[in-house]
Parts: sequence; C-alpha cells; structure tokens
Amino acid sequence: MLVSPGSRVAALAACGALLLAGAGCGTDDSKEATTTPQVRLYGTDGNMTNAYAVELKERADLLDGMKGTTPLTPLPDSFKNRLRGVNSKLTDYLYSAESYDAVMISALAAQLAGTTEPAAIAKQIVGVTNNGQRCEKPADCLRLARDGRDIEYRGVSLNRAGFTDAGEPATASYATLTFGEQKIDDGKTEFVGAGDDSAASTKNPPRPQRQRGTKALSAPLVLGGLLPRTGDLAIAYPPLAAGAALAVKEINAAGGVLGEDVVWIDGDDGTNPSVAKATVAKHIREGVHVIIGAGASGISRAVLPDVVAAGLVLFSPSNTDAGLTAVEDKGLYFRTAPPDSLQGRALADVILRDGPHRIALVARKDSYGEGLQENVRAELERAGLDGDQVKLLTYEPPADAKAPPLDFTAGAREIKAYGADAVLVIGFGESAQVIRALADSGVQIRH
Repeated sequence: MLVSPGSRVAALAACGALLLAGAGCGTDDSKEATTTPQVRLYGTDGNMTNAYAVELKERADLLDGMKGTTPLTPLPDSFKNRLRGVNSKLTDYLYSAESYDAVMISALAAQLAGTTEPAAIAKQIVGVTNNGQRCEKPADCLRLARDGRDIEYRGVSLNRAGFTDAGEPATASYATLTFGEQKIDDGKTEFVGAGDDSAASTKNPPRPQRQRGTKALSAPLVLGGLLPRTGDLAIAYPPLAAGAALAVKEINAAGGVLGEDVVWIDGDDGTNPSVAKATVAKHIREGVHVIIGAGASGISRAVLPDVVAAGLVLFSPSNTDAGLTAVEDKGLYFRTAPPDSLQGRALADVILRDGPHRIALVARKDSYGEGLQENVRAELERAGLDGDQVKLLTYEPPADAKAPPLDFTAGAREIKAYGADAVLVIGFGESAQVIRALADSGVQIRH
C-alpha cells in the first residue's frame, strides 16, 4: 500500500491526539498496562532482513511479530530475477536498488563528463537525475549520454524525483516490514512515500560532452567497492553487492562507458574504520575514480577525509545519517539512500499505530544509531507523547569481530523496570544481542 506523505502526517497527528486523550492508536493495551506489559519489538533498515534471524540462531522465534521500516521501493519481479542471476542464493533485497542506481548514476555522469576525472564526474551526478530527457534502461540512457544529451535518469530506487543540491534523493519510499515464522512476511509489507518533489535540484550541470571516436583517452572508468563484506553490517552485503554487480554487468552489455567496459575492484569496509581506511588507501593506489560505499554512515564519515584528500568520489547506496546532508565534502560525496530525517517519520508512524504507552529507543552508539534515535524521538513527541513516555538507551557496538559479543543485560533490566511496552532496536547484526538480553531478563515479547 502506497501512502502519500500527507496521509502519513495525518496518521501521526491522529495517533498523537489519541495518545493525549489516553487512548491507544491501534490495539487496546490498557489492560496490559496495569500488569506486566508485553513488549512489541521494532527494527530499522540495519536489522529488518531475513539474514537477521541467523544472528539469533536457535532463538530466532523471538523475532516473530517484530515490525520495522527500511528505505525500499516496490521492486519489480524482473529486477529481482536479474539480481538472482548475479547471486542465485539472494534472500534479501535491502539496498540492492540503491546500489544499482549508485553505479548507474556514476557511469552516466562519467559518460556525460566525457572523462573519468572524479571532479568532473561529481559535477554531473546531481544533473544526471534532473531536468533532462527521462530514461530508465541502461542502453537508452547511455545512448543519450553518448550523444551529449541532458538526461533525467529514473532507476529502480530513484523513481519519483531526482537528487537535491546536496546530492541525495529528494523523495523516498519506505517499506513497513514484519517478521513471521522467523523471516520477513512479504504478505504484510506496506509502502509509504516520503519527501518533497520540489526539493530536487534545478541547477544546470556543466554542458554534456558528446563522445567522439570509439573511446576516450581517460577510459576505463574504475569503480571501487567499499561494502560491508564483514563486520556488524555484513547481513546487508549480499544485496548491496548484487545490485552493484548487476549494474556493472548491464552497463558493459550496453557498450560500457567512454568506449570501454567499466572496471569493478572489490573492497570490504569491514563495518570498521580501520578496515575501511585500508581499503580506501588500496583503491587510491589502484586508480579508482568512484568508490561505491561505505555501508554504514559512520564508516563513510571516517573515510571521507581520505577520499576527499585524494580527490575521489564517494557514493554510498546505504548511508542514512541525516547529518551527512551538510558534511564537508568539497562536492564529492553522494548517496542514493534517503536521510533518516525521513525514516524517523515512517518509524514513528509504525510504532504509534500500535498505541504504546512507554517506548524505549535503543541505539548503537554511532552517527547512524544516535541520529535515527533522535529523529524518532522528535517525531514521537511531535505526535503528542510526553518526554517521560520515551526512554533513550545506547550501547557500544563491538570494536571488531574478535571483541566479545555485546552484553545488554543492564540495559534490558532498565527497560523492564521502566515498564516499556514498545522497544525500538536501532542497530546492525550485533543488535540481536539486545533482543536476547530482553528475553533473558524476563521481558515478555509480544508476537
């Protein structure tokens, strides 16, 4: 179900009004509030995946009934089939479309710039998505770009409006996901629109360069992966990698960029600043022009100074930290994932529908977790919840794979004592330990 932004805001306001009046929005939990409350679980784009159940192993049934949101547009079956042609074992599609579009936009920007020089590519990226002849298929878009025509790329994730001046989507689509039988129940998935079409950039990019000859002297375009093959966000790697691989495959099948096939050099961000910085250094040595990544917002923040100093483009398909909109990047940072200022509204809507009385917002302690936590808190209070109805907790994620697992025992006891009837868990794979700790502390998880 696609809900307009106006409808979503109206729903939030209605839920807030009901809460202020002392009634729930959705189910009637008044009886439970007088006894030990059952807790509804909620998640975010970092953990609402089929792979998340694996993190809980034999206790994956704790996830049944958990709801959450993620940036996701309704994906055509044809796109899913093409992704499975790249990875036949794919079970999740989180950020696959955003990854595909990040590679496509980078390639089209290079073709329009007539060079693989990163600064020239960067100047074309926003314009690729706005104010030109609309195109969707790689072959059609590349043909127009080779002819020196202004284009307006519309892809799988970028299907409403183009980029803002800051180099991120002006609009987005979010999916409301629900776990059932230890996996995402596709039959319960709903979609909600967010953002404002008028926020898309109206600036004109530099004049496109028509390709002359069979290939440019600066070809080939070299893309470097900076995706979470390992670390806490590794659960998101398969769809991210599949989306990028599919885009490279289809670009090259359509004749490549500047007369040559696009080259992809793989690289791991490790969901770890040290690993990511080492990968960036390797990409710089190997002549990469555009880095696709990082997976996590905090990792992009960590490597961005190195990328900018080297004069390369950093283009993430999955960064959602709202603070990155205004990050100092010399015009070299872009993302196809929408900022969490939009996801905060969608998440608040999902939570408020169930009429909770006391909500605990648990977040990993980094720019992604704390940023989204604050956005959700603000939306809940804007909808009418008092400050004492929302409790904020954070945890330090493990430093690396060798570190001991997250111990959230104290936090779980605090949530139980608080009497929360809703818990939002903002994190990656490690956040499964939060759910384990809640169950171990005697919190009754509602399914």
